[in-house]
Amino acid sequence: MKDKSTTLPLNDAPKPVRLLSIDVFRGWIMFMMLAHVLGFCELSEQLPESRFWSWLCFHWSHVEWRGMALHDLIQPGFSFLVGTALAFSISSRRKRCQSDRNLVVHAAWRSLVLVFLGVFLRSLGQDQTNWTFEDTLSQIGLGYLPLVLIAIAPPPATWISIGVILVGYWSAFAFYPLPPSDFDYAAVGVDPSWPHLQDGFAAHWNINSNLAWSFDTWFLNLFPRSEPFTHNGGGYSTLSFIPTLATMLLGLVAGWWLREQTSAKTTLLKFAIAAIACWTLGYSLDLFGICPNVKRIWTPSWVMVSGGWCFFVLGSLHAICDVGGYRAWTYPLVIFGMNSIVAYVMEWFMPGFIRGYLGVHFGEGWAPSLTGETYAPLLTGSVILLIIWLILFWLHRRKIYVKI
Repeated sequence: MKDKSTTLPLNDAPKPVRLLSIDVFRGWIMFMMLAHVLGFCELSEQLPESRFWSWLCFHWSHVEWRGMALHDLIQPGFSFLVGTALAFSISSRRKRCQSDRNLVVHAAWRSLVLVFLGVFLRSLGQDQTNWTFEDTLSQIGLGYLPLVLIAIAPPPATWISIGVILVGYWSAFAFYPLPPSDFDYAAVGVDPSWPHLQDGFAAHWNINSNLAWSFDTWFLNLFPRSEPFTHNGGGYSTLSFIPTLATMLLGLVAGWWLREQTSAKTTLLKFAIAAIACWTLGYSLDLFGICPNVKRIWTPSWVMVSGGWCFFVLGSLHAICDVGGYRAWTYPLVIFGMNSIVAYVMEWFMPGFIRGYLGVHFGEGWAPSLTGETYAPLLTGSVILLIIWLILFWLHRRKIYVKI
């Protein structure tokens, strides 16, 4: 008797297994982003002799310019996983007989939604639309359509694109004219004595005097503004979406490796080699003065350094969760990771709202009365984080997921 399973159309093909490691990694990123409400830096100020709270404060804050903390891995991790998920999405859509044209149309729509959602969030509390594109969602949106176009091309296109982006973006900065010796840094929001200003070749990547800053002083002033754009206070820029695309492409490579029918040992070896190669190249570029490691303008060395950490974290989680089967501990993070867009948007709305209503219902001094002034921010932040998690848990139990 003929096996009917061999005659099923592709539309009835079984759904691919969802890898827990991806959701756990995404959940860890969302937790890192939301956990700023725990007030580690406030505790560090109250307890200046404590190395523990000082360490947590450092890693739950962005570095001023060069280098990295754990908090700086939130955006590259989120971007990296966009590429990883895309590898599975394209495979799934093709098994359902969707054409590449449909993939591109969907990508264009998704790009627009992400860009404008980022603009919307950055406009909260403003008197008019804040036309700025450095938000994580806007950056991903600007690069998402090119990401899909590269992803549906033959595999060599991905590797070539990564190389072209990194070399091209480095060259554009390196050949852009250096700021003059009398450049007025104070006029662009930078104290001239700021310790991260560099001389010589490294000055090509100085804050608010580089190629990306120059582009934004033209581009962002094309939009309606209450006053002319002169600089971004943190040095962030629109053009960072270009090297962010390279980060997403590294994630795409990771997705290919995870869905290949190879042994776990081979897959983990690839991740280990990729992490070491990225770290070696990224840290060497910074160490030898070729390209500083700066997340805020997403330098090519930052693409490599952060990409190495993403390969390391995702590979480690794959070994622990998917291969080793150690899953019980992951549930709290999975709740964050399964509804990442909701968690991201809630981070903008919910902490202040919850904090205010805790004061309304329990009195402004409820936290200090339980823990004293020193640890009150930690208690308040823990309650806020728990309430957000419970909302996401409620959505998860009812299988309500917001996707774009």
